[in-house]
Amino acid sequence: MSDCIFCRIIAGEIPAAFVKRTDHVVALRDTSPQAPTHILILPTEHIESVEQVKDGRLLGDMMIMGRDLAREIGIADSGYRIVVNTNRDGGQTVFHLHAHLLGGRRLTWPPG
Repeated sequence: MSDCIFCRIIAGEIPAAFVKRTDHVVALRDTSPQAPTHILILPTEHIESVEQVKDGRLLGDMMIMGRDLAREIGIADSGYRIVVNTNRDGGQTVFHLHAHLLGGRRLTWPPG
């Protein structure tokens, strides 16, 4: 989708700090981090939100990538959060499915 910023990043049209990439999922550093570690995990295919996911394997791949990154970065033992915001009231601002890997500090609850 040509007007989707994440699709343009995945296509290489917009530079990004990629952390990890598979055939179906990519991870990149958030440009407006909300925690010391803030990495976005998104599918390479344009899917608007979790509401459009047809195959749970994609969500599993995203979660496993988040877990693996938390281990590699060194935040797994202290704790981390993987968040998927869905639609406007859920806090989604970019309508390309993505998860936020957050960590590196104590995270509060409720989130807001």
